[in-house]
Amino acid sequence: MIPVDIDLVKEPEVENPVILTSFPGIGLVGTILAAHYVMELKPEQIGIISSDALPPIATLMDGVILPPVRIYQIKDMEAILIHSDVPIPPELANRMSRVIVEWCVSMGASRLVSVAGITTFENKKRVFGAATKKELLDEIKDHVEVFRSGTISGIAGSLLNECVAKDFPGMAILGETMGFNPDPRAAAEVANVLNRLFGWNVSVEKLIKEAEIIEAQMQKLAEQTKMQESKAKAREESELPMFG
Repeated sequence: MIPVDIDLVKEPEVENPVILTSFPGIGLVGTILAAHYVMELKPEQIGIISSDALPPIATLMDGVILPPVRIYQIKDMEAILIHSDVPIPPELANRMSRVIVEWCVSMGASRLVSVAGITTFENKKRVFGAATKKELLDEIKDHVEVFRSGTISGIAGSLLNECVAKDFPGMAILGETMGFNPDPRAAAEVANVLNRLFGWNVSVEKLIKEAEIIEAQMQKLAEQTKMQESKAKAREESELPMFG
């Protein structure tokens, strides 16, 4: 079993928080949203998630070293943000999901919100939603288009599977995008939906205004994510039984 640890420098000070999770995926929707929260709200970093299976990378921000998977608390929003700068290897996704959801349960969090992207051929910048229980779906259905059938891949999906296994409230909020290219406009639409769902007031003006700059800055991460997703898909297909 691959070890995964949550290392806190201080205990969260928010009670029954909403847990937002953001990992690199399609369109980097969650990653861009989380980076925007960090830059715009200046939340307090309270810990990291560590594992020997994570890529040996350190992120720099204004000359300060930051581990790749970080935990922030946003007191005004009564939320905790888990933000990753690196794609999570497929062999690590289930284990990391289990550790995260167990931590959510132990700290009395109210729910987990898995933010990610969803590819369509229309790119209307809609926001789709799904939930682990009908009651949760009823809460969000007036603010999103219900994602009625399909799959949510990677750790964004395994987190929700783990929520089901632990009977913990979980939901997916998915920004519509055309593919792996960074999509700040999709992230902005997701931020607007989260504002309405939880009564938050996070401005997305900078996301829209600086969209082209953000797209250029995050292009390399998008390419790394696409490569990892392709490898994971090839492995899944090789493991499927053959008929005929």
